[in-house]
Amino acid sequence: MKKKALFYNIEGDKVRCRLCPHNCLISEGNSGICGSRYNENKTLYTRNYSIVSAMATDPIEKKPLYNFYPGSKILSLGTYGCNLKCIFCQNWSISQQILKGQTLSPDSIVPLIKKFGGIGIAYTYNEPTIWYEFISECAPLVKASGYKNVLVTNGFINIEPLSKLIPYIDAFNVDLKGFSDEFYKNYCGGMLSSVKSTIAFIYKRAHLELTHLVVTGLNDDIHSFSSMVDYISGISRKIPLHISRYHPDHKYSEPPTSIELLYQFYEIASKKLDFVYLGNISDATKNSTFCPKCGKVIIERNGYFTENKLINKKCPYCENEVSSIVL
Repeated sequence: MKKKALFYNIEGDKVRCRLCPHNCLISEGNSGICGSRYNENKTLYTRNYSIVSAMATDPIEKKPLYNFYPGSKILSLGTYGCNLKCIFCQNWSISQQILKGQTLSPDSIVPLIKKFGGIGIAYTYNEPTIWYEFISECAPLVKASGYKNVLVTNGFINIEPLSKLIPYIDAFNVDLKGFSDEFYKNYCGGMLSSVKSTIAFIYKRAHLELTHLVVTGLNDDIHSFSSMVDYISGISRKIPLHISRYHPDHKYSEPPTSIELLYQFYEIASKKLDFVYLGNISDATKNSTFCPKCGKVIIERNGYFTENKLINKKCPYCENEVSSIVL
């Protein structure tokens, strides 16, 4: 559905989109990098407003969010398109092409939550920040109804639009794809500095978890990963990090991430971060949450089965209060 977009300037016969750090200068009849925003008569429009390409009720752990209402369900919605072009994209069939989907209005979202159950809405599957106009109308309605808004994002958004949206977003999972400008430029078509700005802005304003997909031959060197862990722990050792296994997809065909390397990365990260998880592998131990003080399991996970052992947010073994877990 066509809708006038937010955050743009007119520059002669062109419009400059100000939603993300690409700041695309768009000629008449053309679209920006994300494919969802286009110039018509010196006005920026979004073509994916209210278009839903995927919808499902998921465990919150699937987002992945492990320290935010563990064991709960959430209604997940996605549209199409992305403002990055990762050659290894694990969801390219939604993010890298234009889809028709079904049309939903913002007013229909809260009734959907009530129908399917769960704690709220996760905007996910593709890059949700390019669905900005739809989310900015949905999120206040969801929040006013007592439900939660979650954004699963690449973090590639300008601070002004993020600042206007964040009062309505309860939790973010930001995909920190690598830890060098070269990696972002060569393999994702983005900028690390912009993603770091997003992470810094979100921290202390909403619940934050990070995901890092370890891609064979691209971002799987120990030095770069260790630098990334140092960066995260420098913000807070309480930020959860999900280290995820890559599989060959889209334009990249190297073998899946070595399991041994993932375990090595897990050990490196666990020395400086309180909550580290491995994704896309079958290992209940590396998906469980441990008390930062006594080291015992306080949230046990086996697949998507979750047992929360906390008592009033306190460890049942040492009574340490684990305040960074949202219950």
